[in-house]
Amino acid sequence: MDIVLVLDRSGSMAGDPLTNMKAGAKKFIDIIDESTDSSQDGQLGGRTRIGIVSFSDTAVKNTQLITSVDALKAAVDSLTAGGSTNHADAFTKATELFSPPSGNQKVIVMFTDGKTTTGPAPSPIAAAARASGVIIYSIGLIGSDGIDVNVLNDWSTDPDASHVAVAPDDDDLEQLFEDLAANISKPGATNIVIDEVVNSDFVITSILPPTAGTATSINNTTLRWNISQLGVTGNEGASLEFYIRHTAQTGGIKKINQSITYTDTEGNVVTFPDPTVTINCDIVVYPEDCPVPIDLVVDSCRDSLVVDLGDTYLQSPGRIVQLDVTVKNVCPGKRVALAVILTEVDEQGMEYQRGMKTVTLPAHNESSCGDILVKCVKFVLPEDLDVSGRDPTALCPVRNLRARFIAHYIDTDYRCCESVLTL
Repeated sequence: MDIVLVLDRSGSMAGDPLTNMKAGAKKFIDIIDESTDSSQDGQLGGRTRIGIVSFSDTAVKNTQLITSVDALKAAVDSLTAGGSTNHADAFTKATELFSPPSGNQKVIVMFTDGKTTTGPAPSPIAAAARASGVIIYSIGLIGSDGIDVNVLNDWSTDPDASHVAVAPDDDDLEQLFEDLAANISKPGATNIVIDEVVNSDFVITSILPPTAGTATSINNTTLRWNISQLGVTGNEGASLEFYIRHTAQTGGIKKINQSITYTDTEGNVVTFPDPTVTINCDIVVYPEDCPVPIDLVVDSCRDSLVVDLGDTYLQSPGRIVQLDVTVKNVCPGKRVALAVILTEVDEQGMEYQRGMKTVTLPAHNESSCGDILVKCVKFVLPEDLDVSGRDPTALCPVRNLRARFIAHYIDTDYRCCESVLTL
């Protein structure tokens, strides 16, 4: 995080209020120091930086965003009280410290003990900072000039309950800064609700118990994960595992999630990954439609029912053609490659491919050349391929076919001069 402590040093802060504010601010720095690298070693860790801005008639950048705890505390100790209260300039100078942006979460902690007494209205400047992604916390001390809690609520990030605190007495300031530092470094979340909807190409098949909270299925594409609290007392994570099945007929790269929404009482914003999966679908063929149902009713107190349900037809009729062929004069010791090509002929003499098969005939060891009978070369002829031109609903129409054969020796003693013998 990049945190800017914005500290009121107007005249009303003179005396104990300023002393207690300084103690609180330094306690804040120590807690952030420990939370970023698990020790108060004088150096902020985890890329976290803190800057100091103080204000009265105008605002001053007492430090830039730095990591040295000693330099930050020295800047706090150097503050003296005097002058009026210019909140607008304080927000302006604090926002300027975030330039150039670092990629860190930007946080402003505004401390004040009174109302604006000089300068322009601060609310538009605070609103612009929030719109740019800055989180604003406010600590108010009910000082001699009084304080308007509604104004603090207006400046600060929602919800007010976790971003605004007011102390009636300056003795409470150190504890208030301490509590806020703990909240910023370990903010936690309560009443978490996560709703996840998977892409319509998938369905949720099972949900495993999560590591925190409970998860339930809303429907076959939606689940809800409830967690009462997370990270309230320390850094904490949670995970949920569930299984999905791809149900669509198309493949490719597909996003798993259609949407994920997150809410909690503190208004945290959570970014979830957006995973994809590569789906390699097999080609699915449904050769037959489901039969059309016919409704019928058996009245009460009837033992039997006679009803004519009309006609039904044989499903997927077709033929199997089984061919035998004799290959003539095959010499001994030679394998033969045989191809069978089948076509169907329509009424105009056009031919349509119906398949091709190739087989290897093993060599025989007879003493002389002889014929080889090849039996049972099978082809499947579904009836929906019929090109005879007859009524497609007619049972077993005439099918006109043509078969062609190609055969040659595989083994030969011929070799090109440059070739290498292979078997």
